[in-house]
Amino acid sequence: MILLWIIIPIFIAYSVLIIYYWQSWNAVPVFTPQKKLARTKISVIIPARNEEVNISRLLEALQQQSYQKGLFEVIVIDDYSEDRTAEIVKGFADVKLLSLNNDVVNSYKKKAIETGIVAATGELIVTTDADCSPPEQWLQLIAAFKEEKQSVFVAAPVVIDCNSSVVQIFQAMDFMVLQGITAAVVHSNKLSMCNGANLAYEKKAFIEVNGFTGIDNIASGDDMLLMHKIAEKNPGKVHYLKSKHAIVSTQPVKTWKEFFQQRIRWASKARQYDDKRILPVLVLVYVTNILFPVLLVAGFWNHHYWLAALVFWILKTIVELPFFISLANFFDKKWAVKWFFFFQPLHIFYTLISGLLGQVGEYEWKGRKVR
Repeated sequence: MILLWIIIPIFIAYSVLIIYYWQSWNAVPVFTPQKKLARTKISVIIPARNEEVNISRLLEALQQQSYQKGLFEVIVIDDYSEDRTAEIVKGFADVKLLSLNNDVVNSYKKKAIETGIVAATGELIVTTDADCSPPEQWLQLIAAFKEEKQSVFVAAPVVIDCNSSVVQIFQAMDFMVLQGITAAVVHSNKLSMCNGANLAYEKKAFIEVNGFTGIDNIASGDDMLLMHKIAEKNPGKVHYLKSKHAIVSTQPVKTWKEFFQQRIRWASKARQYDDKRILPVLVLVYVTNILFPVLLVAGFWNHHYWLAALVFWILKTIVELPFFISLANFFDKKWAVKWFFFFQPLHIFYTLISGLLGQVGEYEWKGRKVR
């Protein structure tokens, strides 16, 4: 059982990491704004490609914002849509519609955001995706948080809506964990993680770091890689807004193929980080997950390893469960707890596949093949 002497210290290190995430998540204070009204001028930037099914819901939600109308503008950038996206946006008189023109780039989303920022009149850029829906107090909370914390960059919570299908339940649960890790590492100022569906940053900070220059050749990373650039220039000014009233909901992908394509796209950013603290964490997580198939294969030579694989499955669940329960309570998905144990093998499999293909393969996104 020599293999176990290798596995045990790796799993202990992983357990310490998960406990750290759990404690750090719980340490993030829930934001309650002070009574004074925020006055920050906001530009909401929305890149959109083939979003005729979703864009109306988002724009209608923005019309219902509690933030004073004169203090925010909405800019949609049409990314060569092949459907009625642009036509639908034109039906909203108070929304500014821009379009990409003859741009040949590797990251059309970054180009769209950059185009929107150039036209923005607000001092604070707020980004979201065209398939999202924000709550009524969203902009009010972001502005109040930015003013009270003197933030230069704000990451905020996102949740995936889902139906009863396995693929949607699984991605909602997985995404919830990623959101918890995001809050933990941003609040503790250890690593930079965020999601472009709910972000805010000063326009001048974007300009000071030359926007996406240096990362514009990477198809993904309009959120985390930009966050890292801004954090380097503004230490201590990157914060996480923890509030149920600031949670932006987004739509799930509908098939396993789309799910893996999405996660491969996200994983492709990993090799671009300059922050050397990120690599050991990614390696530890990946190596821990690879222990399960290693034990299963080893079981063909020694059947005791199959028992060890079962114990590993149970222990991994026990270590991660308190963190997951805290997240399920915050995101109002307590029902997901009962599925947590059973989805462990699927989570391990997807982590290994997407992590590998994210570094060596290509993926399809919005009808485009990207490497």
